[in-house]
Amino acid sequence: MTLHTTELKQGLAQLALDLTEPQLELLERYLALLVKWNQTYNLTAIRQEERMVSYHLLDSLSLVPHLAGGTRMLDVGSGGGMPGIPTAIARPDLQVALLDSNHKKTTFLRQVVLELGLPNVQVVTDRVEAYQPEQKFDRITSRAFSELSEFVKLTRHLMADDGQYVAMKGVYPYEEIALLPQGVAVSEVLPVTVPGLDAERHLVRMVLQ
Repeated sequence: MTLHTTELKQGLAQLALDLTEPQLELLERYLALLVKWNQTYNLTAIRQEERMVSYHLLDSLSLVPHLAGGTRMLDVGSGGGMPGIPTAIARPDLQVALLDSNHKKTTFLRQVVLELGLPNVQVVTDRVEAYQPEQKFDRITSRAFSELSEFVKLTRHLMADDGQYVAMKGVYPYEEIALLPQGVAVSEVLPVTVPGLDAERHLVRMVLQ
């Protein structure tokens, strides 16, 4: 067992996520691919594998407890696959679409899906405003895509009836919430504790009225 396997298991326990050994192995393999491809594709500014456990894996997985009831999730501006790929591994029953306009990043994402064998993940290379899927999404998330008002404006056409936005933010986004357009309601803002991460995290749940 490697040092970061121990850190990952401890973090999952703190997040109250009970994953199987095969799921843990998939997370480890994803981390290894991220480290390998990051050397040439610049997927993340974080280079140290041990820091990626908290900053990427556990931060992404902190979303999972807040997705209850969802069946189709869109990860907007997925980049290196966060939070979409760790979420898809933790929730194999959830259909996850990873959307990014950067071809290099979606090339990496397709390789991850292929190597890890993730049947519940679809990779889309497109601009969010131009994306027209056959079926809309009941959960739409992003980790570092844009401010909330822009995020909602660009994705409104992708939201299913009775769907929810579940946006991942750092510090409490007072100003971004104040600038939300009419017809968007914030149903809750939750502080999120990410094991091993000494930084503020908040989850913003929004619905269309």
